[in-house]
Amino acid sequence: MMKAKPASSTAESLRRLIEVRAYLIWERDGRPHGRHSEHWAQAEKEILGEQNAKAPAKKKPKAEAKPKPEAKPAVKRVSKTKKA
Repeated sequence: MMKAKPASSTAESLRRLIEVRAYLIWERDGRPHGRHSEHWAQAEKEILGEQNAKAPAKKKPKAEAKPKPEAKPAVKRVSKTKKA
């Protein structure tokens, strides 16, 4: 049986993922000075976007279907004419 991670561990894991991604973005951009906040925001956006894409979509509850009235068999009416 799997136990859920404590919230603090999950938050720490998320922070670490963002930190690593921000570092990679910083390196990719040529290691510029003074753009830490920009790299962090970009990393956060990417990581959270990836997590949301992986999360199962919540299904909307279906409205209860109204019972359909039973179909009556088609009756073909034939007019009878009496011959005298």
